Amino acid sequence: MTYQNFSLKQLQTMDAAHHLHPFTDHKDLREAGTRIITRADGPFIYDSEGHELLDGMAGLWCVNVGYGRKELAEAAYRQMQELPYYNSFFRCTTATPVLLAQKLAQIAPEGISQVFYGSSGSESNDTALRLVRHYWALEGKPQKNIIISRHNAYHGSTVAGTSLGGMSAMHDQLGGAVPNIVHVMMPYAFELAMPGESDHEFGIRAAKAVEDAILEAGPDNVAAFIGEPIMGAGGVKIPPESYWPEVQRICRQYDVLLMLDEVITGYGRTGAWFASQSMGIQPDTITTAKALTSGYQPLSALLVGDRIAARLVESGGEFYHGYTYSGHPVACAVALANLEIIEREGLIERVRDDTGPYFRQVLTERLAGHGIVGQVRTFGLMGAIEIVKDRQTRERFPGDGAAAVVVRDHAIAGGMMMRATGDTMILSPPLIWTRETIDMAADRILRALDLAEADLRK
Repeated sequence: MTYQNFSLKQLQTMDAAHHLHPFTDHKDLREAGTRIITRADGPFIYDSEGHELLDGMAGLWCVNVGYGRKELAEAAYRQMQELPYYNSFFRCTTATPVLLAQKLAQIAPEGISQVFYGSSGSESNDTALRLVRHYWALEGKPQKNIIISRHNAYHGSTVAGTSLGGMSAMHDQLGGAVPNIVHVMMPYAFELAMPGESDHEFGIRAAKAVEDAILEAGPDNVAAFIGEPIMGAGGVKIPPESYWPEVQRICRQYDVLLMLDEVITGYGRTGAWFASQSMGIQPDTITTAKALTSGYQPLSALLVGDRIAARLVESGGEFYHGYTYSGHPVACAVALANLEIIEREGLIERVRDDTGPYFRQVLTERLAGHGIVGQVRTFGLMGAIEIVKDRQTRERFPGDGAAAVVVRDHAIAGGMMMRATGDTMILSPPLIWTRETIDMAADRILRALDLAEADLRK
């Protein structure tokens, strides 16, 4: 039996009766009814009523090669026929995670050549936390276990991921976070820069917050700093160019490991395989997931630097950590095929040299001067549009993010899938977008902004 046997109302009723959605006000959702997405092709998704939407979020930051890729389905099918599953415990493995680990080592930044698999970014951030603390214990410094993170960071929704992240609403519901995680200011100049402060100066000040936290705790007690190169779920917050070099200098000065969360930025989104390569960052670990398979299968990979891996291998003994689906052969087969598509079609080079610059040009020229837009910012194929009541003072509309929801709803009604995060509209489209697709997106976003402004200024 397939969904075609049911009406939209029947599917919505079953959904409300049995399905608890992630990050959802369930009462509100059940009163409104869910949108049922039934198929997708290229850059478009379609719902059960036949409405076409241009997907400006690549699913959930992940469908980098677009929808309808038969090669990925065929890779999964072939692997399922040959060996649908076996684990990586008991001194065993399967072929595809081995081949994928070799490939990831080839494309990773210099000094990173080891991989630990999971099924989600949240899982791999759990692994990163465990591994970093275990590393310092092996170094004879078990007290060096404090992790510094940032306010409004997102590192997943497991207990450890939520604790590493800096979203207060998630912490409030957790009822007890993993201890020894400290949060400092985020590099968000639009709201946090002081009057007259340049981007460069702000970046240095935001980085100094990391140093201040290290000194307050004592360098001998701080294991690592974790951060997204560009804060994604928190609103595509792009740090000034001065920020990451200074953070890296600080971490090296105090012998604090640098953990990068590239679950969103990895595999081409910034115009390089990894944002660390785009931004000149040299991390000790990189958490990746999402676009590793373009979302066609759940898979994550923690890329582990040689410094940590060497200690783990030589003197670690058994590392008491892992998952049933670590290195799942089908997911890894899809990942290999996905990376091959990205390379063969030159998607990374396209983002770096063509669509990324054009994305910035079009969004800036067409949207930045709009009456309710306070700022447009992009990096590669990531974008943010700040929604404001007053462009000069950057005063927000009342309602703590309600204005962006109005924009989002008009965008979706007009065939443009976008996400509202606080008072910010964010974009993370598939890497297959062309100049024509970007023009189409700008048309639909501009219309949504016009309609939303009319509603908001009533």
